[in-house]
Amino acid sequence: MKITVSTIVSAPLAEVWHAYTTPDDIKVWNAASSDWHTTSAEVDLRVGGKFCSRMEAKDGSFGFDFTGEYTNIIPQRLLEYSFGERHASVEFTEVSEGILVKVTFDPETTHTEEQQRDGWQAILDNFAKHVGEQ
Repeated sequence: MKITVSTIVSAPLAEVWHAYTTPDDIKVWNAASSDWHTTSAEVDLRVGGKFCSRMEAKDGSFGFDFTGEYTNIIPQRLLEYSFGERHASVEFTEVSEGILVKVTFDPETTHTEEQQRDGWQAILDNFAKHVGEQ
């Protein structure tokens, strides 16, 4: 089973791609709720390249590194990556309303499918809002 979330971003494809793959932008949009934030982000955008986003509760009570490795990159169209034993893909498709960003990922076993979908969707919604404000 895979989980898919998506959003439409009203911006040019080059801007959407840049915001999704640039550490300074990732630190702004990569949070599922207002009580979390990403304190650092690293991106080596090439097949075999690694990425890491440090996500922390703003009250300092908890934090973790979301790390992985890019397995396939088609600039401005597709990112595929592995993180642990799980895999994800991010598709960027031009549609009449803007850019459809669709993320499909392998779920984990700690949280329910609904919790995972809601969390990843919230992050993607923050991404769309961030790009729209630029």
